Amino acid sequence: MSKARNTQLPAATAASVGLSPETRGPTPNSSTDRIATLETRIAVQEALIARLQAELAHSRKIFERASNAAQIGVWECELDDCTLRWSDVVYDMFDLPRGSTLDRDEILAFYPEATRLELEDIRSRAIREGGGFSLDAEITTARGRPRWIRITATVECEAGEPVRIFGMKQDITAEKNATLRLRHMAEFDAVTGLSSRSRFQSRMAEASNAAAAGAPVGALMLIDLDHFKQVNDAFGHLVGDDCLRAVGRRLSRLHATSDCVARIGGDEFAVVFGPETPRAVVVRLAGAVVRTMRRPIEIAGRHIELGASVGIAFADDGNSETLHAQADGALYAAKAAGRGAVRIFSGTGGEHLAGARRAAAELTACP
Repeated sequence: MSKARNTQLPAATAASVGLSPETRGPTPNSSTDRIATLETRIAVQEALIARLQAELAHSRKIFERASNAAQIGVWECELDDCTLRWSDVVYDMFDLPRGSTLDRDEILAFYPEATRLELEDIRSRAIREGGGFSLDAEITTARGRPRWIRITATVECEAGEPVRIFGMKQDITAEKNATLRLRHMAEFDAVTGLSSRSRFQSRMAEASNAAAAGAPVGALMLIDLDHFKQVNDAFGHLVGDDCLRAVGRRLSRLHATSDCVARIGGDEFAVVFGPETPRAVVVRLAGAVVRTMRRPIEIAGRHIELGASVGIAFADDGNSETLHAQADGALYAAKAAGRGAVRIFSGTGGEHLAGARRAAAELTACP
C-alpha cells in the first residue's frame, strides 16, 4: 500500500520563495484590495474638493453681493507691463463694459489733471517705498457722469522688488454729496443763499490772522433791514422769508467787489471787503444798497416796502472784534438818524470802545 504524498512545503522552503505561513489567499486578491482602497481615497478626496469648491463659490457669491452693496471693487496692476485687472464693480464705477480690455493711459484720462498728477505722485512714492496709499478722487465716467471714488493700494514685492500694486476702489459719491450738503448748510444761509454767520465769523478770524502778513480786511459794512418786523407781524413768516430771499438776490450783486456777503441775524447782513477795495467804492456801494432796498418787493400781488440802514467801519489794525464794534456803532447811529441812512465810523480810539453806543459818538454822516 503506497503512502500519501505530502504536498505542503516545508517552512524553510516557503520562506525561501517569499511566503509566510500567515499568508492567506492568492496574490491577485491583494492587488484588488489595494486598488479598491486607492479608489476609495480618491473618491473621498474628490468629494472634499467638490465641497471646498462649492464653499469657495458660495464665499465668492457672498463677497460679490457685499462688494456690490458696498460699492467696493478689487483691482490690480502688474508693474512690468501695466496690465490691469478689475472686478465687475470697478467696471461699473467707470461705466465701462464688464470684462472689456483696459488701457491704463485711457483710464487715467477719466481723472481731472490735478487729481491725475496727485495720483501718479503718491503711486510712484508707494512703489519706491514698497508701501501703499489711499486717495479720494473725482472722476468723469465713460458716460460723462461725475463720480467720487476712494482708492486704496498696496505694493506687492517678490525677492524685495515691487512686482504689482493692488487694492480696492469704492464709490463714495453719495458720501461726498452728503458731506458737501452738510458743508453748504453750515456755510450758507438756507433762506437767502448768502454766506452764514459762521462763515462770516471764520472770514473775520482769518482776517485777524492775516493782519500780520499785511492782508487784513479793508472794511466791514453792516446792513439792517428797516420795518422787517412789521412785515412779519402783518403778513406772517412765509411772506417774511420771501422778502429775505429777494433781499438776498439784491445783495448778492456785492459778491463781485467783496470777500463775503452774509446773513448774520434775522434781518441783519454783513459785507466784508478786502484791503484792495478803495474806501470811496465801499461808500458808494453802501449808498447803492440803501437805494436798492427802497424799491418795493413784489410778493403774491403785494408791494412790500422795507428799506435799509448801513454802518461802515474801515480797518486800521486788522482787529476783527474792534472792526465789528465800530461798524455796529455806525449802524446804530444810522438807525437812530431815522433809518434809510449810511453812517461811517471815523474815530481813532477804537481799541478803547466799550460798545456800539459809545462808537456812535464818533461818526460822520454819509449822504
